[in-house]
Amino acid sequence: MRILLVEDEKKLANAVSQGLNGNGYEVTIAGSGEEGFYLLHRQPFDLVLLDVMLPHRSGIEVLKDLRSGGFKMPVLILTSRDSIEDRVLGLDAGADDYLVKPFASPELLARVRALLRRGRVERPKNAKFQVSDLELDVASRIARRGSQLLDLTAREFSLLEYLLSNEGRVVSRDMLARDVWKETSRHTPLDNVIDVQIARLRKKIDDPFPEKLLHTVRGIGFVLRKEEE
Repeated sequence: MRILLVEDEKKLANAVSQGLNGNGYEVTIAGSGEEGFYLLHRQPFDLVLLDVMLPHRSGIEVLKDLRSGGFKMPVLILTSRDSIEDRVLGLDAGADDYLVKPFASPELLARVRALLRRGRVERPKNAKFQVSDLELDVASRIARRGSQLLDLTAREFSLLEYLLSNEGRVVSRDMLARDVWKETSRHTPLDNVIDVQIARLRKKIDDPFPEKLLHTVRGIGFVLRKEEE
């Protein structure tokens, strides 16, 4: 499981990273809110540990921007501020949990495990998805747009299923490489392959129809959603 730690205190960041690495997690450290925000748009993460007091861009600002951008991974706020008002501010901004510094390593690990369990949603094999007039039945392997059946390859079906299961959420090419292509090596870029498959899928689910559902978010990835009125 991949964790992004956004923390500008180097000693604390290194200590937390070592503790998490020792328990089987892969940790990437960002020393500022800007760096953390950039990494989240470039790499897939399963959990974010986010300090509030960060240089240039606060953790609350980063969190608000992530949630407004459709990022749904669990976020654990780390802060020395422990007032009720500060906790409410963090939770209202979209945090899933709140841990006050200084904290014990076992408590952090317990919070991480709980958030990762909560964020891991298993899709039933008989799942059905629908956005506007686009429908997909996983069990029967049938996709249709309105009354028209869509002739999809196995890869296109898996790609569409993933996009539909993340409806309204921007998914990056790294996420698609990891979760659809099952590619775990960072040294095997699939950007061109993914772009070709997206183009082919778009021709089948969007081009013949007036309402466009599959959108490209420049520099970030793709999102499947209804057009805004």
